[in-house]
Amino acid sequence: METDKFYNYSPEQTEQHFKTSIHSGLSNKEAKERLQKNGYNEFEKKKHKSLIAKFFDQFKSFMIIVLLVAAIISGVVGVLHGEGFSDAIIILIIVILNAVIGVFQEAKAEKSLDALEKMSSPQCKVIRDGQTQVIASRELVVGDIVILETGDSVPADIRLIEAINLKLQEAALTGESVPEEKITHKIEGEVSLGDRDNMAYASSSVTYGRGKGIVVATGMHSEVGKIASMIQSVPDTKTPMQQRLDKLGKILAIAALSICVIIFIVGVLYGRDILDMFMTAVSLAAAAIPEGLPAVSTIVLAVGVQRLAKRNAIVRKLPSVETLGSTSVICSDKTGTLTQNRMTVTKVYVNGEIQDLNNISKEEIDTDKELMTISILANDAKLSKKNGKWESIGDPTETALLDMGLKYNVVKDEIEKNLPRVAEIPFDSERKLMSTVHKKGEILTVAVKGGVDELLACCNRIYDRGKIREITTKDKKEIANANLQMAENALRVLAMATKEINSLPKEITPSTIETELVFVGMVGMIDPPREEVKAAVEKCRKAGIKPVMITGDHKITAVAIAKSLGIMDDNDKALTGIDVEKMSDEDLQANANQIAVYARVSPEHKVRIVKAFQANSNIVAMTGDGVNDAPALKLADIGVAMGITGTDVSKEAADVVLTDDNFATIVSAVEEGRRIYDNILKAIQFLLSTNIGEILVLFVAVMANWVSPLLPIHILWINLVTDSLPALALSVEPAEGDIMERKPIDSRKGIMTRPFTIRIFLQGILIALLTLTAYNIGVHSSVEVAQTMTFATLAFSQMVIIFGIRTGNHSAFKGIFKNKHLLGAIAIVFLLMLVVLFIPSLGEIFHVVKLTATQWWWVAGLSLAPLPVTEIAKLIRKIFSKKQNRK
Repeated sequence: METDKFYNYSPEQTEQHFKTSIHSGLSNKEAKERLQKNGYNEFEKKKHKSLIAKFFDQFKSFMIIVLLVAAIISGVVGVLHGEGFSDAIIILIIVILNAVIGVFQEAKAEKSLDALEKMSSPQCKVIRDGQTQVIASRELVVGDIVILETGDSVPADIRLIEAINLKLQEAALTGESVPEEKITHKIEGEVSLGDRDNMAYASSSVTYGRGKGIVVATGMHSEVGKIASMIQSVPDTKTPMQQRLDKLGKILAIAALSICVIIFIVGVLYGRDILDMFMTAVSLAAAAIPEGLPAVSTIVLAVGVQRLAKRNAIVRKLPSVETLGSTSVICSDKTGTLTQNRMTVTKVYVNGEIQDLNNISKEEIDTDKELMTISILANDAKLSKKNGKWESIGDPTETALLDMGLKYNVVKDEIEKNLPRVAEIPFDSERKLMSTVHKKGEILTVAVKGGVDELLACCNRIYDRGKIREITTKDKKEIANANLQMAENALRVLAMATKEINSLPKEITPSTIETELVFVGMVGMIDPPREEVKAAVEKCRKAGIKPVMITGDHKITAVAIAKSLGIMDDNDKALTGIDVEKMSDEDLQANANQIAVYARVSPEHKVRIVKAFQANSNIVAMTGDGVNDAPALKLADIGVAMGITGTDVSKEAADVVLTDDNFATIVSAVEEGRRIYDNILKAIQFLLSTNIGEILVLFVAVMANWVSPLLPIHILWINLVTDSLPALALSVEPAEGDIMERKPIDSRKGIMTRPFTIRIFLQGILIALLTLTAYNIGVHSSVEVAQTMTFATLAFSQMVIIFGIRTGNHSAFKGIFKNKHLLGAIAIVFLLMLVVLFIPSLGEIFHVVKLTATQWWWVAGLSLAPLPVTEIAKLIRKIFSKKQNRK
């Protein structure tokens, strides 16, 4: 046996292993020595980076380095041309702002550990030197005997040696919504975390009963401690957009350097001044870098964050919004996310038949009222009235029974007024029954609930359509079949029985109370799926996203829920944590696409599952609410925590927190992420195509040995005004109608795919051709007129071409008035350009002259030309695409 598999040890073996005493515990002296040797029962902290280190870490992105170089070059060019540092300052502001935002996001792992520390119960009861003592939980050592009572938090990992009706809520660690009944005898073989019923783990809480156990692991050696170390060891991952922008930055830097060299060499060969040629080449290279791109990306994401907040998703990490749009796999927890996180009775078995509770009206309830009354009487859950409505409080299974009664106006408080409880036999895991005795006038009524087989063994009569008769072998067979049928549908089944007695026996024991009972019926309950999730799952499938259920619950329950929601079909498989344990990483990766359900999994399994999907080039979104989810949430490309049921640990490790704990909200967030990704691509397309247009204009002019069509101040103005404002306005462009009918973006592809690059270059060439045409028309009058016409045509044509970029493959006229921000930005740019071109004092600064009416007609015609050209191109592309689809 491995030393950490204490569930395989008997209580006596555990006692011997830790050299302690079940009855008297450790001595205070021994406890002190162990504390000095092993350390406190708390989590180790990873050394935090200083703020300065975090700040400089933000400058490792290649795009940021390129922008810093561009800022230096722009500063030098500005000084030499007498235009100051304005361009350089703006670039530096953008870079520093991005760095500051990044510093705030660095604290994710640190906060996760802080939240884990908060979970430690501050004090606990132990037996030392034969005396019960209350000590600080951090002073616990292995071998301590800990006493657990209802309401206590479990302070360390404990091997139970006493369990009296003990139930523990372990949802935060195992993901299972129903409290686990605990035992003390040893368990044979290897079992998953959720099935180690003789163990109590740190972060669990006692919901019922009492117990005692030996501490087997503390601090970082506990199961929660292992999770803390896993969070520390999980590397930070770059979002797909960050990776793509890094690639783009490298491409632009290489292109800019190449242009510098070519233009410089050509200019020198033409006999131009070396310094002038150097400054021209550097100006052009600086223009090649879209300074506004990081700012546009940040603002697009920030707008997306605000929109998502209105849709119940709080984004903790800005780039995560874009990552959502690239998601190809959503790994979701079952309880509370896909289901309602409330046990609900859905089926009842009375009078020899299974009935759907939803199909029973209040008028028909008389035949089932006896069943409901017993389920309410043999019940320790309570009712509380809030704002005029009843709420049930207690064990989830028992609250489900009270809720069933409330649905039909059978209220526990009113029932117990007429039938007050006078005696009881509490539930225990061995006999699996609970009995209560109630006064009913001169006689007493016994109400019993529990496991079907155990209760049936105590019955000799059956309640059948209002009458009591002897129970037959046929009855028992029908009950067993009904029980099996409900269990196969993942229902948790409880049976109810009753009898009347004249007086209380001297001893209230199972042998005196739980005999000669009348079998009344059964109830089947389940944590039902959320109604809106099925439509969300279907939407996922249309969008090419694979939904996967990862849960700590039992396989049969998980499969039933997955099939009802459409997550799993006949071709999919379901695995348990034990199955995952036996598979190598390679096997798990190879089979990942065929598996739709993972049940009874541990934290380590969740991390391996996420890695398996990522190894297949998937962008993985992982949801979770418990401590056990934190490492996988941090490792996933997008970690999604639950805002209502989620622990602090899961929220701090996540990128997005759902305020409604709803799977459908994740799908809405994916849709928003796709819209954001589309809009960032549109901004990139606009910025790069206009920059390429500027570069080609200057490049052709240098190669042809013309006087420069654009002055440095013109390039600066176009880069900062006509490029940036409309690009920012694209950030609020509404989503296209078919956005959730497309496949996810391939994470292996960069931004500059072949079709995207071709579009950018064609649009850049179009802008350059129109601008150079304006230059050649104007040069017949004078160089100044030519430069003015070039400047005006370049600026105005960019404002026209943006309409074609805005709608992607659709017509530029589609929803033309939907984006008022874009219309406003274009209006501002037009106004500013007219101010520069028509006010004489500004004309002198910008070196522009007055144009004649004919020259203005040429500018207007050339500026509007991109609209019909792009519309014809889209039409041709659409016709060609239809032909390809027919083939």
